[in-house]
Amino acid sequence: MHEPPGQPPTASERPTRIAVDLDRIAHNLHAIRAHVGVPVMGIVKANAYGHGLVPVARHLQAQGVEQLGVAFVEEGIALRRAGITTPVLVMGGIFGRQVAQFIAHDLEITVSSLDKLRQVEGAAESLGRKAVVHLKVDTGMERIGVHSYSARAFIEAAVASRWCVLKGIYSHLACADDPDSPMTDQQVARFADACAHIERIGAPMPLRHLANSGGVLHFPATWLDMVRPGIALYGVLPDPASRATVDVRPALSLSSRVVYFKVVKAGNPVSYGATWAPSADTRVVTVPIGYGDGFPRSLSSRGEVLVRGRRYPIVGRICMDQFMVDIGHDSAWNEDEVVLIGEQDGQVIGAEDVARRAGTIPYEILVGLNDRIPREYRGGTAPTADAAAG
Repeated sequence: MHEPPGQPPTASERPTRIAVDLDRIAHNLHAIRAHVGVPVMGIVKANAYGHGLVPVARHLQAQGVEQLGVAFVEEGIALRRAGITTPVLVMGGIFGRQVAQFIAHDLEITVSSLDKLRQVEGAAESLGRKAVVHLKVDTGMERIGVHSYSARAFIEAAVASRWCVLKGIYSHLACADDPDSPMTDQQVARFADACAHIERIGAPMPLRHLANSGGVLHFPATWLDMVRPGIALYGVLPDPASRATVDVRPALSLSSRVVYFKVVKAGNPVSYGATWAPSADTRVVTVPIGYGDGFPRSLSSRGEVLVRGRRYPIVGRICMDQFMVDIGHDSAWNEDEVVLIGEQDGQVIGAEDVARRAGTIPYEILVGLNDRIPREYRGGTAPTADAAAG
């Protein structure tokens, strides 16, 4: 279908694309499940780490994932409105006025203090519907949750609650991305001590979940009754120190196309601030993606891309909507593919590589890619083009 004359092109016509391989996400889910031998909570917060909240959640549900995890109630509501029926845990802190929304949309609630427990009980009673809760125990993150050493009264109140169904108890690992960090063993011990109080008071043990991606990769003692892989589910290692103990494969690629070609004379600066100029005449191409799309400005004169199967440097400052690449004396044509994350002719640039050059972590690279970039879905049963909004 063509746009009427004078009308701007639709977003789906942008040459810049994110492609998500749903079959790879399925492979990663099954590889993780086989590795740990317990159920999996697939973490789909932050737009499924940039991969698309609803399409990824639908695919995980089709693959039989036991649970989904999000950060905010709004993400959970979006899943329910998209027809996702898999249990969904909202892992972030809550405000009292939000609790009714959790209950109305059948979302499981993270209860992180005795006061929050009372708020949930009050809302549930007023609605005449029980709330499903997971207790958050702080074993070392100092973020949210009752400290493990003072959790007994909190646990007893949750067990005794008439309006809360205690489904789970969990904590979060601070250093598990590094297999040599001693802190994870300390957190495992603190969490075990808190859970032991449930046994002491003779209550049924709820689901215990502790392992994030680092825990899945490195620490079998954290696997317990369920694991919560995030970035590993998408085929990316969480940290340079992480070990690839599970065969996970990257599911996301990011590409664009050459939109302009020119020869830049020696000494003529390129882009804002005139921070880079070639020492000899060179060929420079322009690529239509920038920090307005979430591609980091910190990659200015530091990042690399693939064109015709070769690596070339980004030169000058990355602009809001485009950046420039020095291809030396090589050739490139307008509309040639440019790979920013992914594979081309046997060469690979991973999200980990981009993060290293940007001075950050791969999480930030992936979640920073915003919805101005169209997403295509390959494999699985999801739509094949631009279904990120469901």
